[in-house]
Amino acid sequence: METTAVIAASRQGGLKRQLEVVANNLANMSTNGFKSSQMMFVEHVVKSKGGERLISPKLTYTRDIATRIDVTDGAIETTGNPLDMAVRNEGFFVVRDQGGNEFYTRNGQFRLDTTGQIVNQQGYALIAEGGQPITLSPEDSEINVGRDGTISTENGQLGKLQIVRFDNPQDMQRTSGALFTSQLPPQPVQNADIIQGALEGSNVEPIMEMARMIELHRSYESAKSFIEREDERERSMIRDLVREA
Repeated sequence: METTAVIAASRQGGLKRQLEVVANNLANMSTNGFKSSQMMFVEHVVKSKGGERLISPKLTYTRDIATRIDVTDGAIETTGNPLDMAVRNEGFFVVRDQGGNEFYTRNGQFRLDTTGQIVNQQGYALIAEGGQPITLSPEDSEINVGRDGTISTENGQLGKLQIVRFDNPQDMQRTSGALFTSQLPPQPVQNADIIQGALEGSNVEPIMEMARMIELHRSYESAKSFIEREDERERSMIRDLVREA
């Protein structure tokens, strides 16, 4: 029975981590450029002996091995804001914080800060090819973003967006929301396709995620009930042994 209880605890732990992933997906279903995650895990099936059942006569020892990022495109919606941009197909915007750390994102909701730099909602500078931020002067009023990522105003060209890709997007690490980092260097996208005045939405599918949440919650509660019954059974056995002593 100890083996069965350990297996049940393992299953409960794996289910809890899966619930956390699904909950994060649902929390970001309205986050622009958000990419949903799915937990990858393996199950080791163990036959249950008489009476030792969790959900079925077979118990599963669950071991999660990774969290996979779903990099499929979200829906692109027109906003009309000239500083909103969407990347069609592959590619990520590059933004840099005040400490010089670079992040990669599909969230193209940008604005101008007090110095005229184009920044994201966290205040991170949007980076152009060559590694420089893009800054508008007080005389610039009409902002145009070409399909190739070239940014210009009525006074001339300001730069070209640095759009990058990763040979394996699963090497990226999520920092928060739609922001990622990577230990591996990105590669430039040769034929970027940028849409001005539009934003890519989250690729989370709420109905599927809610259904997954309900299923996981039921399985989690079942595992929890089994462990509680096992604890009570062991306590009862100990009480009986004490009375007989």
